[in-house]
Amino acid sequence: MNNSNFQGLPKALYPDYGSPEWNNKGDNAWQLTAATLVCLQSVPGLVILYGGMVKKKRAVNSAFMALYAFAAVLICWVLWAHHMSFGTKLISIVGGPKVALTEKFILAQYPLGNVPMADFVYYQFAFAAITVILLAGSLLGRMNFNAWVVFVPLWLTFCYTIGAFTIWGNGFLEPYIIDYAGGFVIHLSSGVAGFTAAYWVGPRHSHDRQHFPPNNIIQMLGGAGFLWLGWTGFNGRSPFSVNGIASLAILNTHLCTATSLLVWVSMDMIVYKKSSVIGAVQGMITGLVCITPGAGIVFPWAALLMGILSGSIPWYTMMVLHRKSAFFQSVDDTLGVFHTHAVAGTLGGLLSSIFAKPNLLTLMYGQKYGPGLAYSFSNGEFKKGLSQIGYQLAGAAFVTAWNGVMTSLICILISRIVSLRMNEDDLESGDDAAHGEEASALWGDGDNMPTSRHWLISPRIPSLCGRNV
Repeated sequence: MNNSNFQGLPKALYPDYGSPEWNNKGDNAWQLTAATLVCLQSVPGLVILYGGMVKKKRAVNSAFMALYAFAAVLICWVLWAHHMSFGTKLISIVGGPKVALTEKFILAQYPLGNVPMADFVYYQFAFAAITVILLAGSLLGRMNFNAWVVFVPLWLTFCYTIGAFTIWGNGFLEPYIIDYAGGFVIHLSSGVAGFTAAYWVGPRHSHDRQHFPPNNIIQMLGGAGFLWLGWTGFNGRSPFSVNGIASLAILNTHLCTATSLLVWVSMDMIVYKKSSVIGAVQGMITGLVCITPGAGIVFPWAALLMGILSGSIPWYTMMVLHRKSAFFQSVDDTLGVFHTHAVAGTLGGLLSSIFAKPNLLTLMYGQKYGPGLAYSFSNGEFKKGLSQIGYQLAGAAFVTAWNGVMTSLICILISRIVSLRMNEDDLESGDDAAHGEEASALWGDGDNMPTSRHWLISPRIPSLCGRNV
């Protein structure tokens, strides 16, 4: 390869056969790092969080649901699902299935960046995997693992790929919807699908719904830490370049998250007179979710405001509305995924269309989208700003309807093959019956511990508490 055109640059930046001229080594290094950060959110992040956030007798099963999904999604992703999400259009909502492993494909340049396609495939796998694992949070404590084995590839194929292609690929909503890093594609879809699947699987034992304390809060916080810090890669890689948008997205992510956590804890202290560690984790999650659709296209002041809203509105839907609503009470959403992901993801998508700054939108997307409503008054584009909110609502409605219907059909199909729910003996015995293994815990199962008002109030998750207080 002729390096005469690169005289004056450090030799480490010269192109070679393993790094052609189009490959930006800095961008490539960041993409691989960011994708791995997202993978760490799932394994070990959510594996640890789920294992610590449930009773001891459910810890192995809950953690293993996450670990299995991570592995299964990767195989499905490279064999057919990647091209269904980002490949050649088959119809307006999905691409044609195709293997994403050929040398010609994975070593070619990614069309929208100076990195190999292998980076893009790896990163989008990490997104797909965490979406399925987040969904699992609604089903912990009673889903038959054999049913989960079948559910994961079916849901990935018939739900996730549709949302990804429709909004991020070449689908009919792609020219209209602002979704910087997955508020709709990942969080709204996982929240709606998890809630829907929880309905079909059925509730835990009534005793578990009444009394379901975490077996290890410190372990849970470790998983939450992986989730929070891993979000640096979640939102920081979306520009596919080490640029100002990536830096802004990372700063906004942590500002919104910290604000949301503090607001959630403050609400707990005002209403319940005690701060809750589990409540703090829920507030952390809603902040991460809310900022995701607009992380790189809003200014920090907007990220702070989004954090205030993400710490208060999902708190209200979880702690007040959920307890008053017969509809919510009828479904056992174990970790409140509908509130932390569907509600917070929709909120973030709408707020992004309000606070998106025109010059940041242009840097990220070109002239594709209308300005944020907050900026549309000053530049005489109020109708465009208002229309963008309408598009966001339409996108949220499509994702909600598709995931609700298709998840139901998938659950009905699986129920004809294998029971969706553990049998009664396994529900009572837990991990030993399901897997022949038990988790260790520092202080026992929780079933043999006296029920305290602390465990009935401080978890702040209605489906965990199971009663009004």
